[in-house]
Amino acid sequence: MAPVKLAAFWVLPLCIGSASAASVTTIVGTGVAGYSDTQVSEPYGMTLGPDGALYFCDLGNQRVRRLDLKTKHMSTVAGNGKAGYAGDGGPAVDASLKAPHELVFDKNGDLYFAERDNHVIRKVDMKTGVISTVAGTGGPGFAGDGGPATKAQLRQPHCVLLDSDGSLLICDIGNRRIRRLHLDTGMIETYAGTGEAATPPEGAPVAGSPLNGPRTMVMAPNGDLYLALREGNAIFRIARQSQTLHRVAGTGEPGYSGDGGSALNAKFGGVAATPAAARASGPKGLAYGPDGNLYVVDTESNAIRRINLSTGIISTVLGTGERGDGPETNPMACKLSRPHAILFVKQDLYVADSEADRIRVLRLK
Repeated sequence: MAPVKLAAFWVLPLCIGSASAASVTTIVGTGVAGYSDTQVSEPYGMTLGPDGALYFCDLGNQRVRRLDLKTKHMSTVAGNGKAGYAGDGGPAVDASLKAPHELVFDKNGDLYFAERDNHVIRKVDMKTGVISTVAGTGGPGFAGDGGPATKAQLRQPHCVLLDSDGSLLICDIGNRRIRRLHLDTGMIETYAGTGEAATPPEGAPVAGSPLNGPRTMVMAPNGDLYLALREGNAIFRIARQSQTLHRVAGTGEPGYSGDGGSALNAKFGGVAATPAAARASGPKGLAYGPDGNLYVVDTESNAIRRINLSTGIISTVLGTGERGDGPETNPMACKLSRPHAILFVKQDLYVADSEADRIRVLRLK
């Protein structure tokens, strides 16, 4: 693999707590937004690369960055720090980005990420370091199904997920749809959602059912998809075999309640100041754990929650429900500040604590 043009930085070593008890520590970030060897600014989506490194969207810095988990070496993969839409066909580190949200690698080792405010999906060829747009025109809208994705329109795409068939699923949240990009042909289509702001009924078929604010997805080992509906304040499972929708958590109403009981009766999203804010306050991140449970970023509740998929019981594993920054290392005493993403790295849960300007690591019991 030819070297990719990167801007190098260094971060402090990871400190871990006792293996006998849950603990939370910071792997990168000082609590003050910045772009330096130790600072990040509003970290969002994270993924592991084929090289075992952590890649993440550094939204406040308008960059995608890489953290080598062995050497703690930090580098920039895409973005020049200037908010904009420019640079296609050239080095990714010289390109302008605007609100990169989530990212994923394809089977060839190339990196894709969703840019919310440019309304596009972009790709970094990891052999050459060259950036290109693979879906969207740069303007918001809904158009192009059945044709080339580069001529189609998206509206505030948030999440990209590599499906089991090698295609890319896109949470086109502003269009209340999930779009499917066929990477082999470059064609795009709607996979789920009708554009209607409504909640699908239990057991409804994926095709033709509404999705109210599809924000993010994660895949279970059996191929089922778990989908967080931000405006819908709920989490649904898309059954792979039957292609039907099943609610697993959330009443549809905003709040922060339900721990110790059925996730179906739980509320996400904290207490919003306005009705408009409440509609967009639902869950914003998901991770499927090695323990077979589903973990949820309850952003506006400033908490990470766990759904036991065997019992259906929900609990909080990190955060107090109040907004803040720590203290570490007790997870149940550590305040968070609008976290947006989580990712399992082996047994540890990485948390993009966005407005605390940190990436934390939760070591579970």
